[in-house]
Amino acid sequence: MGAESERGAGGSEGFDPIEFLDEAVRIESHESVDEMRSVLVETLAEHGVDATVDEAGNTIATRTGKSADGASGTHVVLNTHIDTVVPHVPYDRDDERIYGRGSCDAKGPLAALLAGFLTVNPGEGRFTLAVSPDEETLSTGAAALDVEELVPGSAPPDAVIVGEPTGLDVCNAAKGRFQGTISLGGESAHAAEPDDGINAVAAVRELIDAVETFDEREETPDPHDSLGAPTLTPTTIEGGAATNQVPADCEVVVDRRSVPPETSEGFRSALEAHVRERVPDDVAVEFALTDRESPFLEAFATDADDPLVRTLADAAGGAVRPFTAATEASYFAAHAPTVVFGPGYLADDEGAVAHSEREYVPIEEVERAAEAVTRTLGALVDRDD
Repeated sequence: MGAESERGAGGSEGFDPIEFLDEAVRIESHESVDEMRSVLVETLAEHGVDATVDEAGNTIATRTGKSADGASGTHVVLNTHIDTVVPHVPYDRDDERIYGRGSCDAKGPLAALLAGFLTVNPGEGRFTLAVSPDEETLSTGAAALDVEELVPGSAPPDAVIVGEPTGLDVCNAAKGRFQGTISLGGESAHAAEPDDGINAVAAVRELIDAVETFDEREETPDPHDSLGAPTLTPTTIEGGAATNQVPADCEVVVDRRSVPPETSEGFRSALEAHVRERVPDDVAVEFALTDRESPFLEAFATDADDPLVRTLADAAGGAVRPFTAATEASYFAAHAPTVVFGPGYLADDEGAVAHSEREYVPIEEVERAAEAVTRTLGALVDRDD
């Protein structure tokens, strides 16, 4: 059954997303998510839903409808995160906005997702809530999730909604972000006799040229319909050990904003080969991706005509567009149609909102987002295909 025809069955019509958000924003979650996670688990329990916390710190809860195991109908996953960036910004509120660190990134989206999760009857299918603990840092929580079986015995998801501040737009794509270091190796010598050495710093001229021409290769994919072209930017450089010595080493860090279908390893090998072709033969070249505990957040794109995209966009009344920041949605998009959605903004006309001292979320947007998620879940579980 859909949201309009049947509610309850383990959920609750009594959940108030604004009341929840009022409490959630007051809780500091920039250094530890323990208290915020406890409140989330307690809130779910108050509304008749048991939650578990896995070894990676993810909070996972599920609701099934008429089917005993929820495997015969649509399975929708709702994901967001409860950690915030430093420092904590105290809670405040007026008639139009709730202020404070995490109000829009991403406790406002969490409140909206909870409203749908707790309100709509899953019918013949299943709703899974999966809330990660460290999206703002290394995303080890989301990376540890078994998306194909979030709950033992569950079917893979048919659709995923990731809660982030989008201003009620439905974001069906996002660029990925890779980072790595290009290392040049030469041979040191006295600066008075430069021909006796191999100058690694001097080879940066060819290295930068290689970076600037990387996306001019024949193998470079055409710009993505939604995301445009990828970008590659040198960001930091370090080289040399003494001012009177030919430098034997130089390192340049690069930032890659990728588009489908590029993968992190594909990018790594292609860039290393491209630099190698342009740097002098006597200079060693190595490109290594930055070591991290979780996979890089790769680019993703869900078809704008997918039922998830169309249904949520119709319910929310917003545009369909790419998300402008890297997101854990990339971990889910390889398994099911995925969108990013929620109330609030990364930035407004006055400047940064999320991750800033003026972070806020419009109260009306939280309410509209909650209704949009509720309507969308109801429509998705009513689908016969």
